[in-house]
Amino acid sequence: MPPASARPQPNSNPAGSPDAVRCRSKSLAAGNALIRARSRNCRVLLFLATVVVLGLASCSRSFDPEIAAQAPRVIVLGIDGMDPLLLERMILAGTMPNFAKLAAINGGVRRLATSIPPQSPVAWSNLITGLDPGGHDIFDFIHRDPKTMELYLSTSRVEPPQHTLRLGQWTLPLSGGHTELLRRGKAFWEYLDAASIPTLVYHMPANFPPVPMHGRSLSGMGTPDVLGTYGTFSFYTDDPYSAVGAVNGGRVYTVKVENGIVNAFLYGPYNTFRKGEPESSLPLRVALDARNATADFQVAGREFVLHQGEWSPWIPVRFELVPHAAAVDGICRFFMKQVGPVFQLYVSPVNMNPANPALPISTPMDFSHELWEEFGYFYTQGIAEDTKALSGGYLDDGQYLAQAHMVLDENLRAFRKELARYRRGLFFFYFSSLDLNSHMFWRAMDPDHPGYTADIAAKFGDAVPALYRQMDTVLGQVLEKAGDDATVLVVSDHGFAPFRRAFNLNGWLRDHGYLVLAGGAATGGNSFQGVDWGRTRAYGLGLNGLYLNLRGREVRGIVEPGAAADALRQELARELLAVQDPANGQPVITRVDLAGAAYSGPYVADAPDLVIGYNRGYRSGWGTVLGGVPAGELEDNLDPWSGDHCMDFRQVPGVLLSNRRIAADSPALTDIAPTLLALYGLPQPVEMKGKPLLVAPGSDSGSQPR
Repeated sequence: MPPASARPQPNSNPAGSPDAVRCRSKSLAAGNALIRARSRNCRVLLFLATVVVLGLASCSRSFDPEIAAQAPRVIVLGIDGMDPLLLERMILAGTMPNFAKLAAINGGVRRLATSIPPQSPVAWSNLITGLDPGGHDIFDFIHRDPKTMELYLSTSRVEPPQHTLRLGQWTLPLSGGHTELLRRGKAFWEYLDAASIPTLVYHMPANFPPVPMHGRSLSGMGTPDVLGTYGTFSFYTDDPYSAVGAVNGGRVYTVKVENGIVNAFLYGPYNTFRKGEPESSLPLRVALDARNATADFQVAGREFVLHQGEWSPWIPVRFELVPHAAAVDGICRFFMKQVGPVFQLYVSPVNMNPANPALPISTPMDFSHELWEEFGYFYTQGIAEDTKALSGGYLDDGQYLAQAHMVLDENLRAFRKELARYRRGLFFFYFSSLDLNSHMFWRAMDPDHPGYTADIAAKFGDAVPALYRQMDTVLGQVLEKAGDDATVLVVSDHGFAPFRRAFNLNGWLRDHGYLVLAGGAATGGNSFQGVDWGRTRAYGLGLNGLYLNLRGREVRGIVEPGAAADALRQELARELLAVQDPANGQPVITRVDLAGAAYSGPYVADAPDLVIGYNRGYRSGWGTVLGGVPAGELEDNLDPWSGDHCMDFRQVPGVLLSNRRIAADSPALTDIAPTLLALYGLPQPVEMKGKPLLVAPGSDSGSQPR
């Protein structure tokens, strides 16, 4: 293994994206006792830790097979990022016949009020629990601990063992580590499970580790790779002018090509069993054939050949942490971008191996193994489409789209398999493709976007519409399976809008005297590097959050709670709503919500003081998201990430469709959980904010599509 000084260091990523922040752990291997180990003692530790984490004792209650056999049939498609305007346009064009059937039942596509803010982990948590963020404690992709100002991913954390024994260069766990889901509130399927309703919940966001239940589930958005991040790719090149080290969403390694051979390392989790916690690694050897533009790979005891421009299948890898005792199993894909004259190799984030995951990703625990046996390896990482590789130029548009279609193809294989064997109870299947690809290819559909070109429009203008048409095919398969007796719901968590201009909130706070940098500096780095907390009254963090530097809450707070803090919140809201874009005179921000007014529940105190709602076409700049302070306030968005939804929630409603009559005129995400409980005749818990949406069975006869 090369010396530490030659390797990219953790958390040095300068990118303003959630991918750079770990799941509140140093690495996946921090949960030592949860690592899949081959020794008897380590297996005992794994079992004990998993029992604690998943609360398996709670599943000891009886599950009545007679009730299960009579359970009503309900099929829900969760389609992240389906936009009502785009959907209506395609229905009118005649390209979405199955969606047109459902829309006709309720007089059109129903807008579904999204969350405040309309971020996916927040929105899906609203849907899951029937609560707003004050009840489920997810306010953004990024949270912070005000006592330390440590940043962490909001939905889960992996904690190491509390008790260890140091023996020379080894650190041995004497107690179990644990993995914790940070979303609070009870999931709707927990109520169904307690009532003996069979459930399948596939790839649900904000459900890692998965909530324990008798039914089957696979965790989705929020599930880390083996490094404990939302996804860290590797890129190898002999280009002397390439950036080296940590980049946005990945790491770049420089290599030498000597006599047509590249010798490098594939890196895995930090080895917390070893003194100094070095990165685990595997030798990677690539023999290049420039004449035939091919490369012969040797890694993890496997050999395979790729042509230039070709993707490998999934390659299983094992990182040994303790010889013959403990290891982490992963899988990754290789893309031979260029053999020569410049060597360029992309390697996907190393995903947890579904056949033997290092942390719990499914219920029952062997469900992911069962899926692997049925159709092979698949992405377990929660955000599988590698948007950051496209933004950084490590994949081009076509190469990224090919990778995104691999993700969709895997999901479609699982969908068809699970739908074929579905009989009773709840079938909930989540698709990510519309969201991630609308982010990346909005510029191909929007002539007013600064990233639009005629060439991009010609090549990729149909990338997003094609995915909509694929969802119409999926819906057609659902309607055929549903027949006349199953209820069908189609739900999207939010819509979409252009992201043409970026507003750097911390830059604005600096320019208006609310945030101060030490020594009069113009810019500050991520995690608030360079901020003078003794003179800073407010700071931005995450995609929509603004916090006061509150005395008694923040570790170096100076703003007095009470009247002074209330006055500062009102002042900031007024000034932000008055911000105009000098390029066009448009308001940049159209809504500012006070946490106390927007939320209710036991976790309101964890919320940002203000939630910023950007105008259509605007969004927070990446430089602010992780606590950076960029130089300017407003700039064109030239990143391929060109569409978004993290703005004024009124601008980006989701979609609701059903083969049953929808009774509510203004449905919201918080209504979905009560609706599902009502379909099974279960009482609504008093803490749920919403209400059932569908007309009672028997009063909507003739409304189902044939």
